[in-house]
Amino acid sequence: MPDDRDLLHDPDGGLPRLRAIMARLRDPSLGCPWDLEQDFATIAPYTIEEAYEVADAIERKAWDELRGELGDLLFQSVFHAQMAEEAGHFDLDDVIRAISDKMIARHPHVFGTESREKSAEQQSADWEALKARERGPARVLDGVALGLPALMRAVKLQKRAARVGFDWPSTDEVVAKITEEAAELVEARDTMSKTEVEEEFGDLLFVMANLARHLDVDPEAALRGANAKFTRRFNKIENWLAETGRNPAQSDLAEMDALWNRAKAEEKAAK
Repeated sequence: MPDDRDLLHDPDGGLPRLRAIMARLRDPSLGCPWDLEQDFATIAPYTIEEAYEVADAIERKAWDELRGELGDLLFQSVFHAQMAEEAGHFDLDDVIRAISDKMIARHPHVFGTESREKSAEQQSADWEALKARERGPARVLDGVALGLPALMRAVKLQKRAARVGFDWPSTDEVVAKITEEAAELVEARDTMSKTEVEEEFGDLLFVMANLARHLDVDPEAALRGANAKFTRRFNKIENWLAETGRNPAQSDLAEMDALWNRAKAEEKAAK
């Protein structure tokens, strides 16, 4: 059997090698001071960041980068499991066993006796029903994680409420509510405190998330796309200004707006 040193440097060591690396990083005598200082709360933001970097690589179809980003995300799970083991809560084997058991239990049409002759929509409904049974008696909105990105959490809260009938019947009512909330935001801007403006802005975003749900649009993905489009077009503005020996600070809004429209027109023509 190889000793720890052999495993640490074995390129084919797989998950046992990664676990050994993590254990060494947290070793009180031999480990890394930074890793030893961390706890669940300090590592959680890195976990979220790594998940977004995975999504970013997928969005850009950067498959070589995705391999590395998935590794970074896997390492986060190993890191949390190592800290949990040290605290006596559970270890990585418990994590793997739990997710394996859950996947088998939630796919009776694959691993059990139920028929696979179901639509994807019916399978999604069955999945949610199984989750509800696992949670047991609970309030409608219980279990929607507080740590989710706000737009994602808004959609999940609204989906839960919709299951018990608390939902608008069509997008018409949602659009009308957006108009109402936008008017309230303008009123708050002119007459209310910053805290009240923030509240009204939050109400408008919440209804926008509801519209996304009714349109079957992922608001996080839509906003990522809008961010990418803005970045792409503004980069073109910078490039065109650079051709004249200038940068955006040396331009003005009218010129940059005209260049923006040029970039927009070029993208539409290329489609």
